[in-house]
Amino acid sequence: MLNHLTTEQHNPDSAAIDALSALDIVTLMNREDAQVAAAVQTQLPVIARAVDLIVGRLQRGGRLLYLGAGTSGRLGVLDAAECPPTFSTPPELVVGLIAGGSAALTRAVEGAEDRPEWARRDLEACAVSAADSVVGIATSGRTPFVLGGLAYARDCGAATIGLSCNADSALAAVAELMITPVVGPEVISGSTRLKAGTATKLVLNMLTTASMVRLGKTYGNLMVDLRATNTKLLDRARRIVALLGEISPEEAERVLAACAGDVKTAIVMQRRGVPVAQARQWLCEAQGHLRVALERPNAMADAAAAGLRDAPDRPGRPPAAAGRCTPRAAEITTLLLGVDGGGTKTTAILAEYAAGEPPRVLGRGTSGPSNPLVAGMHAAQTQIAAAVTAAFQAAGRPVAPVAALGLGAAGTGREPVRRAFVEWCEQSGLAVRCCVGHDAQLILRAAVSAGPGVALVSGTGSLAYGVDAAGQAARAGGWGALLGDEGSGYAIGREALRAVARAADGRIDPTELSALALDYFQVADARALSAAMADEPAWRQRVAALAELVVAAAERGDATALHIVDAAAADLAELVRAVLHPLQLSAASYPLALAGGVLRHASALRQRVLERLTQQHCAPSSVTVVDEPAFGAVLLAADLLA
Repeated sequence: MLNHLTTEQHNPDSAAIDALSALDIVTLMNREDAQVAAAVQTQLPVIARAVDLIVGRLQRGGRLLYLGAGTSGRLGVLDAAECPPTFSTPPELVVGLIAGGSAALTRAVEGAEDRPEWARRDLEACAVSAADSVVGIATSGRTPFVLGGLAYARDCGAATIGLSCNADSALAAVAELMITPVVGPEVISGSTRLKAGTATKLVLNMLTTASMVRLGKTYGNLMVDLRATNTKLLDRARRIVALLGEISPEEAERVLAACAGDVKTAIVMQRRGVPVAQARQWLCEAQGHLRVALERPNAMADAAAAGLRDAPDRPGRPPAAAGRCTPRAAEITTLLLGVDGGGTKTTAILAEYAAGEPPRVLGRGTSGPSNPLVAGMHAAQTQIAAAVTAAFQAAGRPVAPVAALGLGAAGTGREPVRRAFVEWCEQSGLAVRCCVGHDAQLILRAAVSAGPGVALVSGTGSLAYGVDAAGQAARAGGWGALLGDEGSGYAIGREALRAVARAADGRIDPTELSALALDYFQVADARALSAAMADEPAWRQRVAALAELVVAAAERGDATALHIVDAAAADLAELVRAVLHPLQLSAASYPLALAGGVLRHASALRQRVLERLTQQHCAPSSVTVVDEPAFGAVLLAADLLA
């Protein structure tokens, strides 16, 4: 029943709107819209409390997630999408979830708002936790998708904030804070894209803008944390550096280039007359607040510059980057960083090191994908920096240089990519020493302390990597979705979708995979799958995530799913054999490390791979499932100090 809702009531002032002229219609609408700001004004105290709640979670490494359906969902997605270019935030820091998925952004997905289980699934996919804030947006205050999602978020310990334009709504029962700008009946009865939509947009503007200002994303009212991704933003960045650095636009462009386009670093470098690495260090210690970094006493710079920069390097270690500003040795020698940069997400671990003991984890941080071959080098470096920052925040420490950094990232098997990461690590001032390898090296190091071994990875992509007793290495796979990635989550998901298409044509027998795929992509029939994936920015990751459902269907006996999983197991076993041959590793002489989301979570697939290897007389001496490759990166960092 909706007739009791304020937004559904009949507006007497617009009862004869169909008889008005165009000028009279827009005049009427403008008069009604004038009420919106006053309605939002009544909510300013609770909006401020919501900002404080959000900022507290963000400072501790959490995220802000919007949850909505229809217009409400689209406004949440829009506000989230504007944060990366405006405030240089990683895309996963502010996330917009809409009922029906990305397809619902441009067209209605029938019944999506009535599916609370879809909200739970979307939040589970985001791994919502007590670190996060979730804002449920529902003009009516009764949308099942939003109610179910907010209730699940609350059960996970997340901060929950409700936003509705109707008082005393059901949303209040599941929200920790309730924002309720009551704008009255709409000009067109029930058309909440009008005044209610405007009020929603105003509130969301306040939530993100005030939060980002509190986090140091602006200097005064200048957008100093912008990401210059187009000509307009490049010009804005140049003008801001010229203004605050008191230099010409041409000189500002040169300074920006020296700082890889980072506006705040360029301003500190110019205003304080310090090298790039030192400017970055000051900003890290100021938690990104430009004003704090600029007002820092010079004595602190002198103390920092007198640290490890001038200390001699121990034999066998890579030298520290020239001109790097680092604190005293006693402040950093016990800290290590390990980073696992993958095609789906990036994980960083901050650990404490003591000789002769395993590193002790202090904090973990995650961010988006950092495969430079897919996202580009700048985006990959941005994601790694975001994950490192989150790890420091989780440990309750300011970001500062560490003794050693181990970095493994997809794509670093190619020397130009590896060299670019090495140069970035040296210039960033994150660590005195760094080691850069590809992601499979981390996995093998996490499972095998020394000696020969093979790592097999099946996640979004797939590859095998091995080392023999003499230290010689070999790899197979890792060719990407176009040329390879056999046995990967993407390959399994792709074959499942192909089977769904063939079943829809009647070319093969019906399969359980059809219902699974339609529900997963939230579409009504198989013909809509292509459009759903075209609307999905991270469609490869979405297809790869389907693999878990395919393996589960195989375990339940679906013949098509069984065939797909068996073929994937054969492909993965073939990758292992391809590595064993050049290294002349024989059966029972090598440990096998398994990693990647598919192999970690799908025990049935793991078992089939091992059965294949046994049948082909290539059974490993031991098998280790590596749950946290980033810890292997920590161990690589520790190796630099051994």
